[in-house]
Formats: sequence, C-alpha cells, structure tokens
Amino acid sequence: MKSEMKHTLTSIFPFLKWIPGVRKTWKDDLFAGLTGAVVVLPQGVAFAMIAGMPPEYGLYSAMIPAVIAALFGSSKHLISGPTTAISLVIFASISAMAEPGSNHYIELVLLLTLMTGVFQFILGAARLGGLINFVSHSVVIGFTTGAAILIASSQLKHLFGLQYKNAAEFTDNIALLIKNIHDINIYSLATAVVTLFIVLFVRKFRPKWPSMLFAMVGGAVLTVSMGWQEKGVKVVGALPSAIPHFGLPTFSMESMRVLSTPAMAIAMLGLMEAVSIARSVALKSGQKIDGNQEFIGQGLSNIVGSFFSSYAASGSFTRSGVNFSAGAKSPAAAIFAAAWLMAILTFVVSYAAYLPIAAMASVILVVAYNLIDFHHIKSTFRLSKQDAAVMTVTFLSTLFLELEFAIYVGALLSIGLYLNKTARPKVLPRIPEIHNRQLVTDPFLPQCPQLGLIMIDGDLYFAAMSHVEENIARLQSFSPTQHTMLIICSSINQIDLAGVETLVHMVDEHRRNNKDIYFCGIKAPMMSLMERSGAIEEIRSDHIFESKEHAIETLVSNLDTGVCSECPHRVFWECDAKKADARSHETETCIHLPQSTVLQS
Repeated sequence: MKSEMKHTLTSIFPFLKWIPGVRKTWKDDLFAGLTGAVVVLPQGVAFAMIAGMPPEYGLYSAMIPAVIAALFGSSKHLISGPTTAISLVIFASISAMAEPGSNHYIELVLLLTLMTGVFQFILGAARLGGLINFVSHSVVIGFTTGAAILIASSQLKHLFGLQYKNAAEFTDNIALLIKNIHDINIYSLATAVVTLFIVLFVRKFRPKWPSMLFAMVGGAVLTVSMGWQEKGVKVVGALPSAIPHFGLPTFSMESMRVLSTPAMAIAMLGLMEAVSIARSVALKSGQKIDGNQEFIGQGLSNIVGSFFSSYAASGSFTRSGVNFSAGAKSPAAAIFAAAWLMAILTFVVSYAAYLPIAAMASVILVVAYNLIDFHHIKSTFRLSKQDAAVMTVTFLSTLFLELEFAIYVGALLSIGLYLNKTARPKVLPRIPEIHNRQLVTDPFLPQCPQLGLIMIDGDLYFAAMSHVEENIARLQSFSPTQHTMLIICSSINQIDLAGVETLVHMVDEHRRNNKDIYFCGIKAPMMSLMERSGAIEEIRSDHIFESKEHAIETLVSNLDTGVCSECPHRVFWECDAKKADARSHETETCIHLPQSTVLQS
C-alpha cells in the first residue's frame, strides 16, 4: 500500500524523486545556477525585445517557468525560458493585433502564454509524449549540431566587437561578418580570448571548479581594470531591478478565438524544442527522458508563468548547455538559477552591468562546441547510411531553414522512415537445417516439392499488406509445384482488419487454384481479431495450428506419397516415414496384381 501511494505521489509530483539527493549535489547545482543566471541576463533582455515585450519580461520568463519546468519535468539539465524561435513567433502573431510594448500587446501575449500552456498540459495528460520517440537520435544530433553552429555564428559579432544587427538567415549572418570584419575591435577580441583561455585553463587543472563563472568574472575584471569599456567593449549595462509580480491574464472570448491557432503552433514548437534539447543533453548525461512528463512540465511552466508576467517559454539550448557544462547534477540547478537571477536583479544589479558581452560570447562559443557530439557523428557516418542521411538533412535544414521548421523536417523524416520500415515486414522462406533440423533461410538447401514454409517477421496492417502479398507470390514463383503453404506467424505481434481481410483473400485465391494455405504460431491479439471478424470460419479452424512442429507433422503426412517416393531429398524428419509408406503401398499393390501383370511389368 505504501509503495502504491509513493508511486502515485511521485507520478503527480516528480520532484519528490530527486529532492532528497540535493543535499549531496547542492554545491554543484548552486554554482551551475549562478553561471546560468549570469548568462541569461543579456539573453532575456534580447529575447524580450525580439518578442516586442519590455526588457524585464524576458527576465521574468527566465525565472518562474524555469522553476516550474524543473519541478514537474523529467530532465535533470533542461532549463526553460525565453527562446529565439518562440519570441519571433509571438511577435509575428501579436504585432498585427496591437502595438508592440503596449499594455494591450502585453495582455494578449500573457493570454497567449496561458493558452499555450493549457494545450501543452492537455497533450501531456493525454500521454502523447511518446510521439517524440519517433524522433531518432540522428535527428537530435543533426539538430543539435546545426543549432550549435547557429548559436556560435550569432555570437561572432560580439566576439569581434562588431556593431551590425544579426540577420535571420545563417548565410546572411556570415556575409555580414565578412562585410564588417574590417571594423574589428581589438579590445573586444582580447577580452574574448582571455575569457576563453581562463575557461580552458580552469577545466584542465581544476575541472570541478565553475570554469565559466570564473572566466566571465575574469573578463569583467580585465575590461574594467583596463578601461576597455571606454574603447568600445560593450557591457551588459543597467538592468531592471524588478522581480515578477502576480496578476491575472485578461480574458476575452474574442481574443481567445483569435489566439487559438498561434497558441497551438507555439505549443507544438515549444514541446518539440524542449524535448529535443532535453534528449540532446541526455545523450551526454546518460539520462532517460519521459516525453509525457516533459509535456506536462512545459505546460505547467507556461500556465503558472502567465500569472507572473512571463511570456511563452521553452527549453533553451544555450542555458541548458551551460547548465550541463557547469556541472549541474539535478533540476535544483534551474531553481538556484532563478533565485540567483532574482538576487542579482535585486541586490547586485549594478555590478552585473559591467559584464562584457564579448566575455559571454566566448563562454557561449564553448557551450556551442560542447553541444556537438563528434563521436556519434563519426560512428553514424561509418555504420548507417540511412541514419547519416537523416542527420545530414536535419543539420542542413537547421542551418538554412527556419529553426522550428528544421525540427519538423527531422521529425517527419524519422516518422517516414519508421513507417516505411514497418510497411515492409520480412517475408522469408524457411527450410529445416540439415543437422539440427531448425528452420533457417538458406537458398542452397533443398525444398519440398509439395510443401512450402514462409515466415512473416513484422506487423500486418494496411500499409504492409501489398508488400506481403507481392513477396509471397514472388517466393511461390520459385517453387510452382508447391500446392500447400504453411505461414509461420510467431513473429507477428499486431494485425489490423485490413491485414485479416488480406489473409482471407489469399486463402480464397489459393483454393480457387487448387492450392491451400495453413497457419501456425498465431499470437493472442491476432487470433482475437480473426475470431471476432469471422476470418477463422472462412479459413477453417483445421487450417490453424498452435505450433509449427504439429503443423509440419500433420501436413507432411497428408502429402502425395507418389511424389514423396520419387523425391531425392529428406527435407523433413517425417519424410522417412512418408517414403516408407510409399514403398509399402507399392509392395502391397504388386502382391495383389495378377501374376501376368507382374511379369509384364
């Protein structure tokens, strides 16, 4: 009873599973949270501006949603907050309805966030998170690699101290970098190089220390002590010292009707982003991700966040990568990050203003590099052409298409390949092996001229039946004298009504051509549907055997003894008895013939 109650509680409140372990990991989580809080300072402001919201709303979205997603999600390292893709979709959806930054605009965005969270929570409660399992590891690796390059390319202007505005397209970003490279700020580059050196130095000689935090502090000290901010090295600057405040979203049936479509789009995009990021980090940490729980966690984070001035949030590639690289051990790091961010905005906001953008760009470059799984990429290209093609298409889509569309491309490609595979179950001829008599697929072994054995390995549903029929016909064309066929069904787990109807059709067609089909090893789900559909009556119950041994013994005993006597092969164990019966029958025939007939023969 206790175990059942505990299981129920942990399924409703998943944070009960990991909270007891925080007393061992709190130091690592605390430092990782501080690093993440520092990194999100400029990000939150920038994303809010992209979404058409006041700067402080981007920071609000990095606090409350991150805490709720950590408490109710399944990933140890996923950090939720504002993202580029969702910010862009929000601006595109709401800017036509209200003036960006206005009170009405903010009201619509918060209502949109609430609706997004409700959609996500419903999908999770309906246990549709398993759909994410159709996205293969190769898609995640391709998407992660492409996103890492996009993240790195977006930071290059800060690295070199250039002043142009980042373009939406990857190629345009690179073109802008090349075009403006002559305006490089040597002091910004020096700050970035020193920061990068500190990261690598600390990682090599003190791997347990928060290298990214030390690096950013070192970059800030260098910039301030040398007075480089006066020579063009950009710093974070003054930040709002406010914390999220509670308030109800403004409800309107007309607004809800208009916002329903963008809310669903943002819900799907956010879920795809969050689970893809969680899985990509899990590949490195070795953790297993529960898609349903992530759906619920993301939904609750947006529902609760909408009451605390947060706009739609999802998993952040950069912050999740920083969190993992900084040594986070549990979701408590996300909670610490939110607490650190509140503390910074409340007490030390003036010091945070001196953090150089170039130093943070250098740290983000390290994060982007760590997101690329070189080992998995190499092994994929070496072992599987299909997975390599999927990974390459996803990677190129991430670079050259819109980010959210790249995720959809990878997911659809994975699902398409899966469906193509399941629609082509193996249809194999089976023959007893000479020595141990186990059934094998070997084209060089002799076959019985009357009885053919075929095994179907895979599920039988509407998309697979054409393939199955074609391959059975092809195998039968190689042995046209086989008038009896035994289909071994032990590897068929599922069948739909179209599959049952096709089997019945095959039986009827064979009987019209003076042939027959028998079945063995049918599993309970398949047998249940065949019984309820009336297929058993049409096939006839005496044509269905529980085991292949019993089926072969019965069918061989009913074969034409005349053909068996002339067959030079001993395909089945039962062939000896069959040939003996044939010889006995010939002898008896000779004994009863007239003497003159015997002499004439």
